[in-house]
Parts: sequence; structure tokens; C-alpha cells
Amino acid sequence: MKQKNTGTKNSGAAGGQRRGPLRPPASAVARKPGNPPRSAPVVMPAADGLRGDKLHKVLAQAGFGSRRAMEERIRAGEVTVNGKVAGIGDRVTAVDRVKVGDRVLHWQQADQLPRVLLYHKPEGEIVSNDDPQGRPTVFAKLPPAKGAKWLAIGRLDFNTSGLLIFTTSGDLANRMMHPRFEVDREYAVRVLGTVHPAALDTLRAGVRLEDGVARFEQLEEEGGEGANRWFRVLLREGRNRIVRRLFESQNLTVSRLMRVRFGAVALPPQLKRGQFMELPAAEVERLLAWVTNPEQPLAAASPAATATRSRPRRSSPPR
Repeated sequence: MKQKNTGTKNSGAAGGQRRGPLRPPASAVARKPGNPPRSAPVVMPAADGLRGDKLHKVLAQAGFGSRRAMEERIRAGEVTVNGKVAGIGDRVTAVDRVKVGDRVLHWQQADQLPRVLLYHKPEGEIVSNDDPQGRPTVFAKLPPAKGAKWLAIGRLDFNTSGLLIFTTSGDLANRMMHPRFEVDREYAVRVLGTVHPAALDTLRAGVRLEDGVARFEQLEEEGGEGANRWFRVLLREGRNRIVRRLFESQNLTVSRLMRVRFGAVALPPQLKRGQFMELPAAEVERLLAWVTNPEQPLAAASPAATATRSRPRRSSPPR
């Protein structure tokens, strides 16, 4: 069934405060000394004079896949430039005709914005186009990318719900995901059982896991009912199942996990599970400006790009 694109149009509600999905990160934690500044361009750069840009970089920026994946396809002879098989290190400009398999590269104009899509992932879907088990995939719910490819910014495991961001820009995806930029990921977590203060202190201080030390930059209690307790946690990394593994290190079971924010993008309250919305141009421009310089205040949203903030039901995770 085709999913409804909720958009960000005015719902006609009178007198309500309206907010869009982009907002300043709520983290009050100071960045650790010695961390690199979080600034890097995401707009497709102009060609390097007559030499052009490296082929694998151009293809990644156009949404064909990661730079590493593009290098592998070039080595496999799957990429041609002007009818000839390309090689590693080749450079191209906008006058070249580039094909990856049967797909033709459509050169992005200097002033053309990438597309950015928000999706509210339910539990029971996988963030992959190729699953040997044949499980439902999030990509089946997305609209056509029209000559490009949707790239997922970060992943959520099969049993985790919440915010997924998709874009047609390889640079934007890399800028938000790469570990060196330490972009915030915020989650609402429901934990089963009694959680002692000493365990919370340990999770804030750091735990040695099988793939290195990890910790929550923020961990706040949000109440709960019965045997379940809600927490709001913040990390600046995206290792596989990192939230669940941290709680499991303290013999605690995560019974529900939901991502509510990634960087400056928050999950819109009006976006229901299994639905998507595409950011309008004004919001995309704000996002690009933020990732280029996250330390600067987020630019004000235009009225057309805002949305009503709804009050959650009691069964919902705290917002």
C-alpha cells in the first residue's frame, strides 16, 4: 500500500505553537577537550578546474552509494565514462556522460538542493534493500528518488523504532554519520526492572564493551509505570546495538527503544509510524547550514516549514 506523504503543510489549527523537525540540539553536555571541530562542507563542490572531481567521489555525492562501494564498482568494470570503462583515480566534469551499470549520472546543478526525507520506522522493518530472510524493508515505503538513490543516514535495528533520515546526498549522509563529527543521537528507552543509581553512574562514566569503551553523554530518568522505567539517553556514536548493549552490561533489559532525534532533526510528533515526510527547500537549507557549522545557532524556520507539536498519549515514550 502506498504510504501517505504527510508533508509539512499548515493543518489549519488556530492559535497553536508550530514547530518543524529542525531545532537546536538539546544537549547541555560540554564537548570533550581535544575533539575536532564539527565543521565540513556538504554542498557538492565545484569541479577542480578542467581536471574535474574524482569519479568515485562524484558518484557518492550523487547518491549511488558510499565512496568505498563506488571504488569497488569501478574496479569491477561496472562504471563507464563517455562509453569507456572507467578506472580508479579517473576525474570527471559535468560534460562527461557517466553510467553505473544501466543508470546514468544526472549532474546536479550548483544551486540544486539534495532531497531529505524523514521516516517514522516501526518495529519489524529492516534498514536494508537486501535481506536474505525476506523481512519487510523501510525502502519499500519510500517514494521514488527520481534519478538518484535514497541513502539512509544511520540505521535502526529490526526491533527499534523512531526517526530515520534519508537523503540523495552522499556528502550530507557522510557528514551526519561519520564518527569524527560526533553528531548527537537521542533515544527514548524503556527498561524492564529496577535500575539502581550506581548502574546509571557507570553508564555515564563509561563501560568497556567488546568493541571498545562506550558511555551515555546524557542519561535522564523520565518516570514510568509498574516494572517499566523510561529514560532519555544521548550518544555521539552509532555502533551496532550500542544502546541495548550498554544497558545489558548492567544486567538490564531494554523492552522498547525509539530514536527521537538525530543531530538537529527531531522526530515530528505528527509523523505516525510507517509514514514519511519530505523536508521543504527552506528546511533543507537550514539543515545544510547547520551541518556546515553546528556551533552556530540554527536559522529560524519559515512558517510553511513548521508543524504542530502534539501531546503524547500515556502509552507513548516521554518527549
